[in-house]
Amino acid sequence: MSEKENPMREILIDKVTVNIGAGSPGEKLDNAKELLRRLTNHAPVETLARRREPAFKIRPGMPIGVKVTLRGKEAGDFIEKALAAKKRILSAKNFDKFGNVSFGIAEYIDFPGAKYDPSMGMYGFDVCVTLKRRGRRVAERKLKIAKIGKSHRITKEEAIEFLKSKFNAKIE
Repeated sequence: MSEKENPMREILIDKVTVNIGAGSPGEKLDNAKELLRRLTNHAPVETLARRREPAFKIRPGMPIGVKVTLRGKEAGDFIEKALAAKKRILSAKNFDKFGNVSFGIAEYIDFPGAKYDPSMGMYGFDVCVTLKRRGRRVAERKLKIAKIGKSHRITKEEAIEFLKSKFNAKIE
């Protein structure tokens, strides 16, 4: 960032959410929880089903997945490893119009530093990166909520440029 550029325009990583959908409670969910603990060094949180799906024998409130939210330096380090697992190639379809990016890793053994565990089985996981600019808090706080102007919101193109410059990603 040059001296003349406004520091409020700098794009920052707000959080990285790592998610594994096990689909059902039990041993499969426990294995997914242990895998996320190994990959992130954080305690995962169970995600619950929101609606009834009789075909999959799922009912509301049933634990069907696990997730971990990373912030700060840990988030940047995790993105670095996750992009290495994807060979630094992402699609433009991975970005939404608000500048967030989500992508999946098909097998956890592609992730740098992960070793295959035969007792666990094979899992894939999703990585969701949320970007922000300073000043975003005014739209999220409880008191005196204010809107953020269109020029201050992060666009898809800005998010693509951010990942290209900061993480050396290639966008197809």
